[in-house]
Amino acid sequence: MICSFRGWNDAAAAASTALAAIGNSLDSEVVASIDPEEYFDFQSTRPTITMTAGETRRIEWPENNFIAVRIPSADRDLVLLDGTEPNLRWRTFSEHVATAADALDVQLVITLGSLIAEVSHTLPVPITGLASSPELVDELDLERSNYEGPTGIVGVVHDLCRQTGIDSASLWAAVPHYVAAVPNPKAALALLRRLEGMTGIAVEASELEEETTDYEEQIGRAVAANPEIEELVERIEAEQVDMLADEVDDLPSADSIAREFQRFLRQKGGEQG
Repeated sequence: MICSFRGWNDAAAAASTALAAIGNSLDSEVVASIDPEEYFDFQSTRPTITMTAGETRRIEWPENNFIAVRIPSADRDLVLLDGTEPNLRWRTFSEHVATAADALDVQLVITLGSLIAEVSHTLPVPITGLASSPELVDELDLERSNYEGPTGIVGVVHDLCRQTGIDSASLWAAVPHYVAAVPNPKAALALLRRLEGMTGIAVEASELEEETTDYEEQIGRAVAANPEIEELVERIEAEQVDMLADEVDDLPSADSIAREFQRFLRQKGGEQG
């Protein structure tokens, strides 16, 4: 089961975009949904109104859908949980997820996430992989998490998986803080490629590759037009290259990304007074 939740765990929509690419490229079908009525404060996460043919008005509620993906060439099929982080009753919500995973005989739950960090859009996207057990860490070539602090629904889902005896892993993409409000297809593609290595299931992502090229060109032009941002990006590039050179596995550690994320939040808090 592969899960992604819009909201706190989905900076620049990278995680949800990666999950959508899986469903769009493979034979997928929505098989179940979690009723949003019990889990959302609709004043905080508001439903939206859409128009069809300029006449019919339809309300779209925040969704958490289970999607079956049939892959005849693989040993096992996939179940996708395409979701939105709920506002209420996280424990009960996560119990639904764990119950569904158990009923479907899921052997591994993988969550996708993205976070804001001091990284450059010009360099490869740092992907941090975490796993629930030492055996799974070794098998998937990941690491154990030492993070302590606030968590999102992803962390609660992993805890329920642990309690029910289901192995779980998590992949996180770091996105540049100076363009965090812009959807980041490059980070989504990096998550997708790392996921392919873990599952052995190839996903056709030519559209995402084209969007990544356009993204890099557009952000590059915007940065070049602003000397202050250009100087910031050059500094981040230099620091990130030095950090990559010092890492044995060419990836920043989970701790370093978390520290940079926390530092950025403190900086933003100070700017806002």
